Amino acid sequence: MNPIKRGVLALCMLASGGVFAAELTIDAAKPGAVINKDVYGQFAEHLGTGIYEGIWVGPKSKIPNTKGWRNDVVGALKDIKVPLVRWPGGCFADEYHWRDGIGPREKRPVKVNTNWGGVDESNAVGTHEFFDLVDLLGADAYVNGNLGTGSAQEMSEWVEYMTSDSKSTLANLRRKNGHDKPFKVAYFAVGNEAWGCGGNMSPQYYSDLYKQVETFLRAPQQYRPKIIASGGNDNDLTWTDVLSKELKKQTSGISFHYYTLPTGKWEVKGASTGFQENEWISTVSNTLRMDDHIRKNTAAMDKHDPEKKLGLFVDEWGTWYDVEKGTNPGFLFQQNTLRDAVVAALNFNIFHAHADRVRMTNIAQMVNVLQAMIITDKDKMILTPTYYAYQMYVPFQGATSLPITLKDNPDYSVGNVKVPEVSASAARGTDGKLYLALVNTNPNKPADVALNVPGQTVKAVKGRVLTAAAMDAHNTFASPQAIKPAPFSAAAGADGKLTVKVPAKAVIVVAVE
Repeated sequence: MNPIKRGVLALCMLASGGVFAAELTIDAAKPGAVINKDVYGQFAEHLGTGIYEGIWVGPKSKIPNTKGWRNDVVGALKDIKVPLVRWPGGCFADEYHWRDGIGPREKRPVKVNTNWGGVDESNAVGTHEFFDLVDLLGADAYVNGNLGTGSAQEMSEWVEYMTSDSKSTLANLRRKNGHDKPFKVAYFAVGNEAWGCGGNMSPQYYSDLYKQVETFLRAPQQYRPKIIASGGNDNDLTWTDVLSKELKKQTSGISFHYYTLPTGKWEVKGASTGFQENEWISTVSNTLRMDDHIRKNTAAMDKHDPEKKLGLFVDEWGTWYDVEKGTNPGFLFQQNTLRDAVVAALNFNIFHAHADRVRMTNIAQMVNVLQAMIITDKDKMILTPTYYAYQMYVPFQGATSLPITLKDNPDYSVGNVKVPEVSASAARGTDGKLYLALVNTNPNKPADVALNVPGQTVKAVKGRVLTAAAMDAHNTFASPQAIKPAPFSAAAGADGKLTVKVPAKAVIVVAVE
């Protein structure tokens, strides 16, 4: 047997009697909110090789593709059941003019991507190509409109082009360009980060513009997208307060952005690999702030929307490190390690706990950019630890959240920074099974968790674990499977109790039997 697997299996054994354990109780009799599948949404921006080269190679490429989209990348993304893709940005959205991306590709205008690297933007990927992608993935479409350099008319006409079933000039232009029936647009956002790259606006000014634009976003009822307002970030609750008060009618939700930086400083964020334990714990500590941000934003929303009609959409989140040396700074390429998988799982658990408000999130980003699922280089592809975290958490898509209590959970600390050692989440899957996710934030020692489900005898847990010897363990093209999930199981002891030993720096997802 592989020595690594043997070590993992040994760590998965039932904890011996007398060992201190945190006590986890799952109240399976009190179902909570449904975890919207879109909590596991993705984000693809015209940024670096996030689209071009990374997943779009064009129909004439020697790399196997379908309608220009790489078969290997699409297949891998289908395996994690991507429910939703946000496009075309990000900051890029507020300089994107949709008419540049329709019609024969060889006749489309070439622009300069002023936000990301100053490179040429060929507009080879436009509206029709994007919908080819989501169709291949079996995902829903989240389209981000251009408020920054666009207009109410431009966004109105784009929505008409995509959704009209009439004989209008725009609907017929869509048909001429190869799509007879209307596209299914699940969500449409009015601008992006209006507080910053989307226009440096005030919340009140944006609110007035939003209401004007929303008035003209008309579509047949069966094709009408849910409309999203561009909200704030971790530094300013004013946006959520103003927008939840001002925006009614057809608004589906308000967006919120928060990125995890090891140092907490944008000037020097920290490295993606080769970091020390102080940056491991600072990263964990900073990502756990997501819970506080969500609580504060939902409290602001509750004042104006007690019926919870509005969702809080965390449509940009993830780790952000200093770019890898030798790469274009504007491409935001970073390596992806076990630390990133832990960050992803911690955020999943937080999102589940707020499933009544958090109905969509979009990690940044899907391929080759920031906290990516997949890294490519020409015809080669590797899956990242974050990819595997998403794969392991698939049973939580559409599941019903269950309340948990975690007693005697020890702290993990380095210097004056401390975080809870264990993070947990439980839900009843659409298949009827009870699923449990556990994260051990401590990179040095395993954590024992005694499991209790009142009214139910827990016989065993079975699933998978993701861990490795090094904090910065990652896959490379030379070693593409250096880190990936392994089988995990534990059974109740003679006393009928079950204690799960969670390995150091590990993510576990199991079905409870």
